[in-house]
Amino acid sequence: MKGKTDRPRIGISTCLLGEKVRWDGGHRHDRYLTGTLGNFVEYVPVCPEVECGYPVPREPFHLKGDPLKPRLITSRTGEDHTQRMEAWARIRVRELEKEDLCGFIFKSGSPSSGMERVKVRNEKGIPEKKGSGIFARIFMEHFHNIPVEEDGRLHDMPLRENFVERIFTLKRWREMLIEKGNLGGLVDFHTRHKMLILSHQPQIYRDMGKLVAAGKQLPKKELFQKYQDLLMESLKYKTTPSKNTNVLQHAMGYFKKDLSPDEKKELLEIIEEYRLGYVPLIVPITLLNHYVRKYD
Repeated sequence: MKGKTDRPRIGISTCLLGEKVRWDGGHRHDRYLTGTLGNFVEYVPVCPEVECGYPVPREPFHLKGDPLKPRLITSRTGEDHTQRMEAWARIRVRELEKEDLCGFIFKSGSPSSGMERVKVRNEKGIPEKKGSGIFARIFMEHFHNIPVEEDGRLHDMPLRENFVERIFTLKRWREMLIEKGNLGGLVDFHTRHKMLILSHQPQIYRDMGKLVAAGKQLPKKELFQKYQDLLMESLKYKTTPSKNTNVLQHAMGYFKKDLSPDEKKELLEIIEEYRLGYVPLIVPITLLNHYVRKYD
């Protein structure tokens, strides 16, 4: 496992990095992924079709049959390559266990790498957006706790923010396991991430608190696995202005006795303006940080 100074390692469909590995010899370079997010993470590229031994260019594939477990078929000749791709994918995911991945970004719509809503042709040849790519499905089954997204969805700001939160939280969790890996480290991690978890799923946060409180009664491995499962599950839930408002008011409670009456009124007004949608979340957070620095 990597040390604390390393960036989170993220698996990614190779074509999104600008590599010409597509069936037609092209690529799907995503400049946000390489030019912005790429400054903060380290990518581990994976191209299922090329790594499985298919040439560039090549006959394109499509999915056919049961959307839950479709077959991989060549578009012109109708050859079935499902077994070959699945066999390779099961070997590849075991290899990726060594990469300490904190997430994966798939190519949308790909019969091998699409995360969801990939076209699957029924027996009449009619395509329906109900499937996942062969490799993507096997990856998600194998790494059920690792955050995954696809390129198209990452242009939606809330989905992008949620994905970034999850990969960096998982990175910090793994660093804690390396540096401390004991009950004290777990309590410290849980305390530091309280606000973040509450903004996503308050009920799961309460379940996590009970788990931490009973930590001495469980074997360490079981305790940490259960906590990780709850942590990553909680962050899948979307934040909302209502949940964020609750967290902002909770944060204010730590130093409300230090604030002057005018400062308290101003902060409550800004939080309410956020709740109503008049200002973005960064505004009350900036004001909170100002008071944190002012009152130490």
